[in-house]
Amino acid sequence: MSKIQLSKNFIKSSCKLALNEDLYPSGDITSELIDKNIKKKVKMICNQNGILGGIDFAKETFKLVDKKINFKNKKKDGSRIRKGEIVATIEGNLKSILIGERVALNFVSHISGIATKTNMFVKKVRKKTKICCTRKTIPNLRVIQKYAVKLGGGTNHRFNLSDEYLIKDNHISSEKNFENLIQRAIKKKGGKKITVEVDNLSQLKRILGLKFDRILLDNMSSKNLKKAVKMSRKLYETEASGGINLENVKNVSSTGVDRISIGSLTHSINALDLKLEI
Repeated sequence: MSKIQLSKNFIKSSCKLALNEDLYPSGDITSELIDKNIKKKVKMICNQNGILGGIDFAKETFKLVDKKINFKNKKKDGSRIRKGEIVATIEGNLKSILIGERVALNFVSHISGIATKTNMFVKKVRKKTKICCTRKTIPNLRVIQKYAVKLGGGTNHRFNLSDEYLIKDNHISSEKNFENLIQRAIKKKGGKKITVEVDNLSQLKRILGLKFDRILLDNMSSKNLKKAVKMSRKLYETEASGGINLENVKNVSSTGVDRISIGSLTHSINALDLKLEI
């Protein structure tokens, strides 16, 4: 799998794009009304409990706006934060701080929101079960979102279509004998993992014994999940997906699956509530 890397250059370029989106074409016309000589020390405060993420993005945002701004983080990415806690202080020209305020908060609140939600799932399941994200990410934000999942204790699924073979229902529907697709993947494997999706026990029985790596059990009842896990245990890594939420994830985990993949970790996120307070 491709490794999620947040290099300094990546963070800088992401912040530049975000600032350009916010400031094009005329800059912050409202902050232009403020006296340019006002100096302030501002606090970044969280308004709810959660897992922090995105601090380096906030720091870089303010640096790009004004190199003289002094950004001091009180907490690191991956830290647990509590309602009312100070996450960072930002000291410098108030006009510059206000220009970078929303971009910085957007990065931190979004990344923290994903990390927090992921951690809620992680705490619900047995220790041996991995909580995985999917490719259901906001376009152009996949690296950031998958980084956030890792902060929350989750596991990254494949990053893109080149990482591994994932033979899903729409692939299977292309051939009457979908075993042929698996055999082709085995021949072309080249060190990459092969995952095959099934949505019933009959499909699973047809392919048991073929030399692939992981079986993806999609939208199965708990009863059938248990049976599928038992059938697959000595042959494949097992993964459950489909309709999984905080209310049922513990029950899914109790079936013995190795992994649970959840699209809502990245496609349906509530940002963690943070603010800048003068």
